Amino acid sequence: MDINHLLKAFGSVIDAYSWLAPILLLILIAFLKSPFMKGTIGELRVNIAAQLFLDKKIYTLFKNVTLKTEDGSTQIDHVIVSRYGIFVIETKNIKGWIFGRAQQKMWTQQIYKRKWKFQNPLLQNYKHTQTLQSELALDPNKLFSLVVFVGNSYFKTPMPDNVVFTRGCIRFIKRQTKVLMTEAEVLEVCEKIQSKRLTPIFKNHRDHVKHVKSLIKKKQQGKTDEFCHKCGSPMVLRTVKSGIHQGHQFWGCSAYPKCTAVRQIS
Repeated sequence: MDINHLLKAFGSVIDAYSWLAPILLLILIAFLKSPFMKGTIGELRVNIAAQLFLDKKIYTLFKNVTLKTEDGSTQIDHVIVSRYGIFVIETKNIKGWIFGRAQQKMWTQQIYKRKWKFQNPLLQNYKHTQTLQSELALDPNKLFSLVVFVGNSYFKTPMPDNVVFTRGCIRFIKRQTKVLMTEAEVLEVCEKIQSKRLTPIFKNHRDHVKHVKSLIKKKQQGKTDEFCHKCGSPMVLRTVKSGIHQGHQFWGCSAYPKCTAVRQIS
């Protein structure tokens, strides 16, 4: 069979299935707009910025670090280790107007007249930082929490500390110039992260997503006593040991004394 016959046969196949093209295009567009792809693209932009503008001899980048927790797992978008500290980064690929203050549990995204609520990423990243500190036995004074917004977004409320746009991520990291760790300590932290993180395979990612969905479902069902409204850590049942309320029980944050949130038992 010569080349002309092959081209003719190929053209016939294309003609026969041309009706699939619009469907495949719609599927591709939906996939690119999915939360998974938006998150992946956002993380990729931060990864590229780190690779291009941070000296690899000084800064070591870890991507998608999943660690075991008491109630499941937590996934950190980026961890950057250097002698100037350990940077724990949460990435948000969100467009539109953003309304949110540091202590609010939920923030708001607005596009024209439509509004959506999403979890305060500072509180979300607080849990990441606490997990990393606990699992790796790190000094909290050497950890820096940073939330990076990528995409076409604009804050309509004052931008909280430790929240930046993509272009501010590298500036934030490079502003930390005080040496906090020796080269040997940096190497030790990198080895700990590599040994403690779950293997980045599909099963571990699927299990983590399942865990996150179960937490969201519990919160939607009103089972909020299990989690701190300030930092997202588990709440534990405590008993007043002295005073006029001695013997009374209440919900206290497990991150105490760093977080002093309490909730009375209804």
